[in-house]
Amino acid sequence: MNELDIEQPTDENKINDKHATDKFLKFEEIGNDHFFSQLNTPLREDAFDISDNEKIEKIAEHFDQIMKILGLDMSDDSLQGTPYRVAKMYVKEIYSGLNPENRPEMRAFENKYNYDEMLIEKDISFYSTCEHHFVPIIGKAHVAYIPNKNVVGLSKLNRMVQYCARRPQVQERLTVQIAEELMKSLNTLDVAVLIEADHLCVASRGVKDINSKTITTQYNGKFKEEKVREEFLKHIYNK
Repeated sequence: MNELDIEQPTDENKINDKHATDKFLKFEEIGNDHFFSQLNTPLREDAFDISDNEKIEKIAEHFDQIMKILGLDMSDDSLQGTPYRVAKMYVKEIYSGLNPENRPEMRAFENKYNYDEMLIEKDISFYSTCEHHFVPIIGKAHVAYIPNKNVVGLSKLNRMVQYCARRPQVQERLTVQIAEELMKSLNTLDVAVLIEADHLCVASRGVKDINSKTITTQYNGKFKEEKVREEFLKHIYNK
């Protein structure tokens, strides 16, 4: 392509670019500041008025347009199925935690052993998504509770972590949501959650720091007591 083939910007294009710049100026001013607005994941009232299959169809159509805008040739064999694959992955996998119908059944059993010490499930691996840049958060969660009258199967703790993680998130909210779900299911306030995670919005873009980790905690009930909290941390970090 020579210089004559390049479309020169018109006055109308310049005006449109100016409007686009003004529209997003406030987000440029915020920059990469990290914040979250509420405990509950922000959802529209009509979030589940259409079926999963309809969502997949609509997302695929829009993602096809995104790829075209980026300049990709959608007639290429390698790319033709990408919009559908991405849409299905969004709805059925990595954002499946948005739908309350996918909440794992936390069937509680009577604590017949009268076990009243700390129970810890550590190093629960999870993948989530940063809701600010829609890139992965990769981490592990450590959860603990002191049984009251009820206990749950160990796999249920893992499943609850996955359920809360499979939605656009900020780590602070994820930590609190896991704790809230466990307190509700176990009928006890004595719950602790600690999350360590790598954020690709930090590692792969922006500051591009591949070494830092983010740690968040949520202590409730007896875990607010220093002695109990120290026991929890000792079990997690002593190899």
